[in-house]
Amino acid sequence: MTTSESRRRPRQAGSSEAAARPTATRKSAAGAKKKPASRKPPAARVAKPAAAKPAAAKRVAKPKPSVAAKPAAAPRVRRAKPAAADQAVRLRGIVIGALDKLKARDVQEIDVRGKSPVTDLLVVASGTSTRHVKSLADEVVKQAKQDGLPPLGVEGQREAEWVLVDLGDVIVHVMMPRTREFYGLERLWTVGEPAIAAAG
Repeated sequence: MTTSESRRRPRQAGSSEAAARPTATRKSAAGAKKKPASRKPPAARVAKPAAAKPAAAKRVAKPKPSVAAKPAAAPRVRRAKPAAADQAVRLRGIVIGALDKLKARDVQEIDVRGKSPVTDLLVVASGTSTRHVKSLADEVVKQAKQDGLPPLGVEGQREAEWVLVDLGDVIVHVMMPRTREFYGLERLWTVGEPAIAAAG
């Protein structure tokens, strides 16, 4: 055997051994792959009994603070309006009383029911002067207001020759004697009647 051959053989042997080593390693690696790794079941995979959740508290209706019941309001009672006839009688008394108080002259009443849709009764009186006429009319207005029956209107207070006080169911004419004679209200409203009703 030559020196060159001896040198080559160990190299070949070494090379065969070296070549065989990776194969064994590969086999062992392949074997390692084939063998399933013994795995223990993870603790997370084991089903644990669910912890009992606290039952939701039922909503309990809170009692509302007791409110004192308001007393029932008393039903409103409407005051019955006096009948037209009663009101006319009442107004007549007020007018006659006021005229008598200040000594009106020749007071007369004229019933115009069925003759005029405006009023039921006319009261005609005379004063001795314009001042007296005005005072008589003012007294009628004053007494009517005190009794809760204010006049609907008053006319003629400035000249005071003829003052008209409209109380609705009763109309009062306070006049100077000459004016009363000129217009003749009594004759106008009592045509065909035997006599004129006198107040008092």
